[in-house]
Amino acid sequence: MQETYTCPMHPEVQKEFPGICPKCGMELVLLERGKGHVHRDHLLEIKRKAVMSTLLTIPILFYSKGFQELLGFKVPEFYGSALITPLLSIVLYFYGGLFFLKGSLGELRIKKPGMMSLVSLAISSAFLYSIYATLTGGMDFFWELSTLIVVMLWGHFIEMRSVLGASKAIEELARLMPAKANLIKGAEVVEVSISSLRPGDLVLVKPGEMVPADGYILEGLTYMDEALLTGESKPVPKKEGDKVIGGAINIEGAIKVRIEKTGKESYLYQVMRLVREAQESKTRLQDIADRMAFYLTLTAILVGSFTFILWLLLNGDLQFAVERAVTVMVIACPHALGLAIPLVVAITTSYSSTRGVLIRNRLSLELLRSIDIVVFDKTGTLTEGAFGVSDVYSKGMDERELLRLCASVEMNSEHVIAKAIVKSTEVVLGRVRDFKAYPGKGASGKINHIFVVVGTELLMDELGIEKDSEVIEKGSMLQKQGKSVVFVAIDGKLKGLVALSDRVRKESYEAVREIKAMGKSVAMLTGDAEDVAKWVAEELGIDEYFAKVLPHEKAEKIKELQKKGFKVAMVGDGINDAPALMQADVGIAIGSGTNVAIESAGIILVKDDPRDVVRAIKLSKVSYTKMIQNLLWAIGYNFIAIPLAAGVAYKWGILLPPAIAALLMSASIAVVSFNALLMRRLLNE
Repeated sequence: MQETYTCPMHPEVQKEFPGICPKCGMELVLLERGKGHVHRDHLLEIKRKAVMSTLLTIPILFYSKGFQELLGFKVPEFYGSALITPLLSIVLYFYGGLFFLKGSLGELRIKKPGMMSLVSLAISSAFLYSIYATLTGGMDFFWELSTLIVVMLWGHFIEMRSVLGASKAIEELARLMPAKANLIKGAEVVEVSISSLRPGDLVLVKPGEMVPADGYILEGLTYMDEALLTGESKPVPKKEGDKVIGGAINIEGAIKVRIEKTGKESYLYQVMRLVREAQESKTRLQDIADRMAFYLTLTAILVGSFTFILWLLLNGDLQFAVERAVTVMVIACPHALGLAIPLVVAITTSYSSTRGVLIRNRLSLELLRSIDIVVFDKTGTLTEGAFGVSDVYSKGMDERELLRLCASVEMNSEHVIAKAIVKSTEVVLGRVRDFKAYPGKGASGKINHIFVVVGTELLMDELGIEKDSEVIEKGSMLQKQGKSVVFVAIDGKLKGLVALSDRVRKESYEAVREIKAMGKSVAMLTGDAEDVAKWVAEELGIDEYFAKVLPHEKAEKIKELQKKGFKVAMVGDGINDAPALMQADVGIAIGSGTNVAIESAGIILVKDDPRDVVRAIKLSKVSYTKMIQNLLWAIGYNFIAIPLAAGVAYKWGILLPPAIAALLMSASIAVVSFNALLMRRLLNE
């Protein structure tokens, strides 16, 4: 089996042989079972080095003359005690400092000096000078060197732990899958490993168990907890024929599930792939941060060298000149800058993946905050995409009873409208006698001696039904809205009507309202007639609509908006809307269900809920803001810290020792990390 080596900080870098990461100069490590294991093993290695280096530093500090003079104390001396500090410092340099030295060689090999190069230059300068000072009887730098290595190791550990903690989304998703499944073989139920499941297998899922793989319910009725998969907090009702996702928790009844997708074809695997790709891809801000880190490194080396030469010329104190140069290079280490964007990205992708918002392209998420107009496809996006009862109107009787009588008669019909009425009715239907169908017009029958006629106005005329002007007028108004109207007559008199249409989702009202509250316009594309499009647009408060648009014409409408200077986000189902999704500045596929592999969209919304568009826009705004804040801090503090480290305020008694500079650099990492972690609170508000 071919071994693979990867970079702990850049897992997308993979080689067949050991070596150095071309991006950051770190040593590649063996990829064992997954990237999470590599991260964890490397994190433990850094922690071990930091702990051991800290223990070595304690005696170095206590037996250092310089540290004793600084704090005004003395420790008992014995034969050979003067060698404790230099000998342990040498061990510490090659043990704790070797991590940075290896990394710097990798950076220099690819001609891209960075954080590792700066740290290596700083500790090597301090180490070599201290050896020289010890041999010549001067004041050494050993205690500053040891504290510098310790602080830098702990700073690197904090950085890696922050990224690892935010990048656990993939591992958390993987843990959702159960290890075993109850495979049905004839009359027997056999417990098997989920890896042995194949499409077509039938499995039994008991209450409280997880669904082992994607499929559909062949038998049974239950509720599913899909919170960790789609972000849906409420239990989702499931019946025969409904699709279920591997990893969902069966809450109530036992069900039999026919397996459709396993392994790489499953929903969970596709989500894991998208999360990984999103975390590994780069945005424009990441490119800016990388360039800034490179230039900051060069600046630190130049300023450090200039500082060394200047102080050496000004006062001739070699120790002071070396100390200032080392401090400059330490304070300017681009640790915080390197963490500024990746940490926000890791938190963003882990947060969104468990709330039904999947990011295929990070650039799309970055652009989403600045779009001017959100264009929705109507059918299946703003509406349910299924024919159902939208209005019930009655004259002189209870609407619920009118609907019950209508559905009772229609239950005997095979017409698509009849089936839609029955499906939309949540009442106990009556038993029908003397049923009679009138092809293309309607049907009639008796329910407990009540003669009920349902159908068109023409059927009412043919059967001599006594009409009611208000019912007829109401029917005409609903028909102008593009709805199908079924009139209902009771014992020869017109008593009301039932209207059917592709119903507007309840969530659409809130989605449109919140998007407009963000200062963005909302438009709608539909192939429906003008009257239908106008009614839906007015009902939802949509700013602009395009009616009678064929699927292949949708992309042209997006182009028209873009020519007017608008940045456009297109929201559609990802199939018929693919050209429009690709044409838009940001394509959002909604209602993808278990099919998340949609190449035409940059952002995928798992649920049929247009409100997730609002969530995605908010996610874009918050993550972009945090990236900018982190960049400003990571760069900004250097404008003050580097001059102080160089000694510009020396004559006023302000001077930064190397150890304090290392602490400030580590503090900048903590600030960037804490600021990124605040995202979760903002997103949950």
